[in-house]
Formats: sequence, structure tokens, C-alpha cells
Amino acid sequence: MEFSNSLIHWYLQNKRELPWRNTTNPYLIWLSEIMLQQTRVAQGLPYFLAFTETFPTVFDLAKAEEEQVLKLWQGLGYYSRARNLHATAKFIANELNGEFPDNYNDLIKLKGVGEYTAAAIASFSFNEPVAVVDGNVFRVLSRYFNIDSDISDGKTKKEFQNLAQEVIPNNNPALFNQAIMEFGALQCVPQNPNCNSCIFSSSCAALQYNKVTQLPVKTKKTKVTNKFFNYLVLKDVDGNFIVQKREGKGIWENLYEFPLIETNELVSELDIMNQCAEMKFYNQKPEEIIILNPQIIQHKLSHQNLHIRFFQLNFNVKLPDSKPLSEINKLPFPIVIHNFMTSNYFNSL
Repeated sequence: MEFSNSLIHWYLQNKRELPWRNTTNPYLIWLSEIMLQQTRVAQGLPYFLAFTETFPTVFDLAKAEEEQVLKLWQGLGYYSRARNLHATAKFIANELNGEFPDNYNDLIKLKGVGEYTAAAIASFSFNEPVAVVDGNVFRVLSRYFNIDSDISDGKTKKEFQNLAQEVIPNNNPALFNQAIMEFGALQCVPQNPNCNSCIFSSSCAALQYNKVTQLPVKTKKTKVTNKFFNYLVLKDVDGNFIVQKREGKGIWENLYEFPLIETNELVSELDIMNQCAEMKFYNQKPEEIIILNPQIIQHKLSHQNLHIRFFQLNFNVKLPDSKPLSEINKLPFPIVIHNFMTSNYFNSL
């Protein structure tokens, strides 16, 4: 088909050189695809290189401690990906003798592997003719074929999957899948695509009907809530600090943080400081309470806007379970806390 051939020809001339494109090793391809979910290539690439250096095989990843995996993932976000990655590595190493399933239907059964990732591994590693459908593919197909179905509707995914399956060449599925995703990432971009220089400028239906900016259609919006995190930096007489692991389901599961007062609305600094002054920590009351960041730190997640403040509480006694910074820095933290711990505010403590 002309559409498929043109995409592949464009890709061979314009593709970025990326390490996971020079291999059919399913471990490396799986690792890259998990990392690139919700993540730009420029951000994911250093993490991919760090992971493959630290864990060159699936057996190395399987043997690692979860905290080591989370620490290496620190800053990449969506930490459930890292936990699922680690669990799947253990399964493949221990139950499948290190051999990845070689087909889409078995790959999709792996923890953390959805339709897109299964299709990517199946096509890139095993040349199975199964089409990938991600945000880039939605955009390219909806514009080229002038499809105004709402991509936030679950039924639309099947429509695009069927269309992608129709245009994928059975003799070269890996190259086509790479091509259509790269085309969406570099040429048919979400905002202000350069349609005049596009190889499809004479055949793109959206361009002909002046609908490029309207496609793809997505009406459902994510509901975002506001949370207010007031972190208590407990510092004892030895200059050590208290940190704790976040338990249970929710954001930052199994990452570390300072003791937290969480509220659903903004509480004044004075109220928090008064509340801390009344609280007992390990049967001790703080000698001094200081607000560390004068301006609230804003941290945006997919479903939440976090408003974060740090309060230093000084104690003139040794606190049980306190740790020196040299030990704390080895633990995995949410990136917003890690960044604060490397800031001037914290380093001046």
C-alpha cells in the first residue's frame, strides 16, 4: 500500500538513532517500551542506558532489590511501571528461564504489559504482524484518513486497531510500526505540524478538509484534584532525620518521604506550626519549628496537583530510627522530594 511504503521510506531517511532500535532482544525492547509509556524519548533515554548498564539481562533485574530498582527509576514517574517491571523480570527469570514469550497473545499476559507494549515487542523482536496503536498512531491515522471518532471512547480504540492492522505490511511489520510512531513523534506532531513539508501533503484528508488542528478528537478530560502535602523534616541532636516508606496503594507506593500532614485544602503556615508544636514525636516535642520553603512547591501529576511545603522540626535529643543523610540519600524518593533535598533550602540545614 502506498501509505505504508511512503511511511517506511520516510522513516529510513529521518529516523532517530536510538539504542533499542538496533536490537531484536526482547528484554531491551520491553525495557524501552515500559520506560517510554507516558514519557518522552529525551527523558527516557538516560534511564534506559542506566538500567541496561546496571541490569544488562533480565536475570540481573530479577535479582535486584525493589529499592534499587525504584532508586534508579527516580524521576521517571508513574512508579507502578517500575514495580511491575521488577515483578515481570522475576517471573520471566524464574518461571520462564529467562525466555520472553514470542507472540502477542502470551506477551499481553505479563504484568504491566498492555496491548500496545505486547504489539511492540511481538513485532520488533519476533516480526509478528500486529499493529501498535499509541498516541502518535491515533494522530497520524485520524488525520490521514479524516477519522473524527472520539479517542477517549473505548470503542474507538478497536476502530483504530482494525485500521492499523489493515495498513501494516505483513512482510515488514517491525519497520512499519517504528515508522508510524516516529512519523507522529517528529512530523505529524500535536501542535503546529509543518504540513507543507509533509510527504502526505497531497493525500492527507485532514489537510484537504482543513481539519488538522481538530484531529484526533478527544473530549473526555481527566478530573484533577488538589492535595496539600505538609512535610515534617524531623532533625535530631545528631543531625539525623526521620524518613518513612509510603505504604498501600496510591501515588509513590514504596517510595520514601518525610512524615506527612496531608490536607484537602490550604492550611496556613501558622496553623501547621501550631499543630506541630502540640504534637509529640517519639514522646518528644520539637524545640524549634521553621518553614523551609517560603513559596509552596507545585507538583503536577496526571490526576492530582500537589501543593507542597516543608517544615523543619529540631529536637535536642536523639530520635529513634533516625538516619544520617548519607544513608537516606541511597533510598528512592519522589523526585519532588529528592529535588528539595538537593536544594539550598535543605543543604543549609
